Amino acid sequence: MLLNFFFALRKGGLPVSINELLTLLETLKQRIAFADMEDFYYLSRACLVKDERNYDKFDRAFSLYFKELDTLEDFLEALIPEDWLRSEFEKSLTDEEKAEIESLGGLEKLIEAFKERLKEQEGKHEGGNKWIGTGGTSPFGNDGFNPEGIRVGGEGKQKKALKVWEKREFSNLDDSVELGTRNIKVALRRLRKFTRVGLEEELDLDDTIRSTAKNAGLLDIKMVAEKKNAVKVLIFFDAGGSMDPYVKICEELFSAAKTEFKHLEYYYFHNMLYDFVWRDNFRRFQEKTETYDLLRTYGSDYKIIFVGDASMSPYEIESPGGSVEYYNKESGAEWLERVTDSWDRVVWLNPVREDYWEHTPSIQRVRQLVDNRMFPLTLGGLEEGMALLTK
Repeated sequence: MLLNFFFALRKGGLPVSINELLTLLETLKQRIAFADMEDFYYLSRACLVKDERNYDKFDRAFSLYFKELDTLEDFLEALIPEDWLRSEFEKSLTDEEKAEIESLGGLEKLIEAFKERLKEQEGKHEGGNKWIGTGGTSPFGNDGFNPEGIRVGGEGKQKKALKVWEKREFSNLDDSVELGTRNIKVALRRLRKFTRVGLEEELDLDDTIRSTAKNAGLLDIKMVAEKKNAVKVLIFFDAGGSMDPYVKICEELFSAAKTEFKHLEYYYFHNMLYDFVWRDNFRRFQEKTETYDLLRTYGSDYKIIFVGDASMSPYEIESPGGSVEYYNKESGAEWLERVTDSWDRVVWLNPVREDYWEHTPSIQRVRQLVDNRMFPLTLGGLEEGMALLTK
């Protein structure tokens, strides 16, 4: 019954297994989720997704699969056999309710009525209890109050719709992504700085040979401290919204950076840096880190990298209250200036094609705020940016 759904998830890049599918089927037999799309969504996600970093992939695959079903009948048939559905409905209905449903014509009648009204209606309709439109108590349309309606377009304002998987959450970057090329790692290595620190536990072969020769051939072993990568990196990733198309390249960069730098710290922001950032996109309003704390915590020896498209309204950069999510008392420009005043080495990596930058005022403004140290998120741009950070 759910094989096509299972293969759709696999196609969407989720590491789901047969055992997890069998677990889902067993829970459905126990009627943990029955005749409720929202319940099925949460149940299937709980059974099939073992790492919350894959929630976003699951949402995409779930939405794509059910959008491809041609009709509501196909949609219901893919989840629940018709005879099972009908028998369960009949068990829960009184004789009076059964008679009323029969008088209305049942579910088939509802679908037929929807199709007929769609043919009859000639224009937009708001409110009311009959036509397909917005608001009102009609079972068809958007933003209405009918608890058993069919949504037509949009996201809906009443938050009662079935398609909860289309409510996208910002997602943490997956640092386990396998890189399609090693060139990103090679570019990042330009930033590495090796110093000898710790106990003298590594053989210094050249000094040992030289000292032994001076000692008339008597072995004189010389040891040195191990060489370690001492560079310290602080990365800020723009998450959500217009950055969604660039998730893959950001994940590749994130994965490479975690491999190359021992001293790596990272935080997320949305569109523009303000008074707080976060480490977990799923809890970005509950577990915040004050930007002032970052300025006091990380020393001037840290290299700062921003990753974002810098594409936003100018108000989000220049104005208090410009944030699209909450009221920020100070503008993003002020916060970015504090960053460049606190750290000497700051670059901004932009995934937008460089030939588009001059046509986007916000990109030009952010570029100005980081003293023109903005580079395209390409291999060439990475090499230039890392070279600048090492100066």
